[in-house]
Amino acid sequence: MPTLVRSKRYQKRSQLVIRERRYDLQEALKAIKSIDNQKYDETITINFQLGIKTASGTENIRGAVSLPHGTGQKVRVICFCKGELAKVAEKAGADAVGAEELVQKILAGWMDFDAVVAHPDMMREVSKLGRVLGPKGLMPSPKTGTVTPNVAKAVEELKAGRVEFKSDKTGGLHAICGKLSFAEKNLVENIKVLVKAVQDSKPATAKGEFIRNATIASTQGPGFKLSLSSL
Repeated sequence: MPTLVRSKRYQKRSQLVIRERRYDLQEALKAIKSIDNQKYDETITINFQLGIKTASGTENIRGAVSLPHGTGQKVRVICFCKGELAKVAEKAGADAVGAEELVQKILAGWMDFDAVVAHPDMMREVSKLGRVLGPKGLMPSPKTGTVTPNVAKAVEELKAGRVEFKSDKTGGLHAICGKLSFAEKNLVENIKVLVKAVQDSKPATAKGEFIRNATIASTQGPGFKLSLSSL
C-alpha cells in the first residue's frame, strides 16, 4: 500500500499542535491565528463531544444563539409569511419572502438560501418541504426561534450572526464561532457565548459531565483540544 504523502502546507500546520495536549482557549487561538499562507479567510469552528444518550432521542440537543460579533459569513435568509408581514420581513433584510408560491419554487429545485424563517400560520404549507429542508438542517423550528410571529426579529438575528447548533448521532456538536481574521478578543467573546448556550441546553435527564471534550480548528488547520476549565 503506497505511503500517504502530505503537502508541505499540511505538514507545516500540523507542527502547530501537540496532539496529546489540552490547550487554554486563548493559547489555542493564538496558535490558530499564527497560520500563514492563507488563501482565504478561513472559518473557525468549535466541536464538542457531549455526554448524552443519543439512542433514545430524548437527550438530543438543538438550539440557537446570537454571537456578539457575528460569524463573518453572509447568510441568505428566506421567510414564509403573508400580507403586511411580508413587507416587514423584506425590510428586515430577508432575501426572499413568500407563501405558497415560495414553497412550490423550492419543490421545483430552488435552494439559493442558507436559513429559513416561517410565521406559525405558514407551517402547514412549509411542512410540505420536510423531505427537502429536513436533511439539510434547514427546516424551521420553534426550538431554534425560526418559527415565530416576530419574523422580522428572526431575520435580523440570522443576518447578524445567529447560529444554530444540533447534536448528531454520535453525541457530537459542531458550531461556527467566527473567522480567522477576527480579533482574538472577539473570538473569545463569541466562543464564551456559544459555550454557555450549549451548556444551558443540557437535558434534565443527562447525567455526569455534559461537555466531555472540545476542539477548536480553522477550516484547513489542525484541531486543538481545549482545556474545559478555560471555557
